[in-house]
This record gives sequence, structure tokens and C-alpha cells, in this order.
Amino acid sequence: MPMTDFTPHTPLEPGDREAQAAPRVSGPGRVLVVVYAILALSATARSLVQIATRFDRAPLAYSLSAVAAVVYIVATVALARHHRPGWHRVAVITIGFELAGVLIVGALTTWEPTLFLSNTGDGRVESTVWSGFGMGYGFVPLVLPVLGLWWLARHRPGRADAGASRGDTDAAGGRAAGTER
Repeated sequence: MPMTDFTPHTPLEPGDREAQAAPRVSGPGRVLVVVYAILALSATARSLVQIATRFDRAPLAYSLSAVAAVVYIVATVALARHHRPGWHRVAVITIGFELAGVLIVGALTTWEPTLFLSNTGDGRVESTVWSGFGMGYGFVPLVLPVLGLWWLARHRPGRADAGASRGDTDAAGGRAAGTER
């Protein structure tokens, strides 16, 4: 005997269907999104203060901090939406750019620190978020893109086994999209 559902149903708006069908980031992916969001806030605050109060002192260093802030903001959004069309690619490109930035700026600040000298003539080297491979941030800027790219490689949209063997689920407890067996 079929059961009758007496729960009133309201029609879904077009955006509601997409929101219901889209899996939520869970587990390690959620941690990545949170860490990226923290770095986005930190780098944004740092660059805004540097640019607003002393940009003329070290325009290269402070501009690179602003670039890092934008990268972290875009990476946060892209990671949170990686399962939606186009966002996975945005996440890979952004985080790949971040890794290249950390390696290049880290190398330059380590082996050519004079590029980041303050214009005040005091011999002070001005740092960026990515200076010394992210030393000022506990090397998180160096490790995070490696973890982010690894996680994205394991959670490609449309990959038949993405997350299934690891038990990844969406916020409602169902299998993440593309993980059906």
C-alpha cells in the first residue's frame, strides 16, 4: 500500500533546484575553504592597511600583498563552489597561480631581498604575504596551495568515483554529485 505524503509542497524557484542538487563541501574540503577564507581576510586587511598608510614606501611589496588577497578571495569562492560548472577550473587556475606566486616571491625575497627594500632609505625590507615562502604566516601560504590542488584533483566534477570510496557526502547526508555507484 503506497504511503501518502501530506506535507505541503511549494513550487521551487529555478535557483532553488540548483541549490538542492548541488553538493556541499564537507570534511577536508570544508577545512580548506575555511583556511582560505581566513587567509583572504588576513591578506586583505594587511594589504589595505599597507596601501592606505604607506604605499609609497614599498609599492611592489604592498601590491603583491593586494594580489595575494585577491587570489585568496577568488580561491575561497572557487573552492566552495568547485562542483558547479566552471568553478573547479577557476579553483585550479587560481590555486596554481597562488603556488607559483608563493614560490617566485619566496625565492625573490630569500635570494634578492633588495627588490623589496623600503624607499625610506633605512635598509628595511618590506614583506608580503608570500615573502620567505609565507614565513610570516607559518608557511601556510606554501603548504595550502599544494593541499588545495591535491584535494581538487581528487574531487573533479563528473568523476565517477570522486569521493565515493572515501564516503564524502553532502550536507544532507547524501552522496556528493558524481559519486553514485
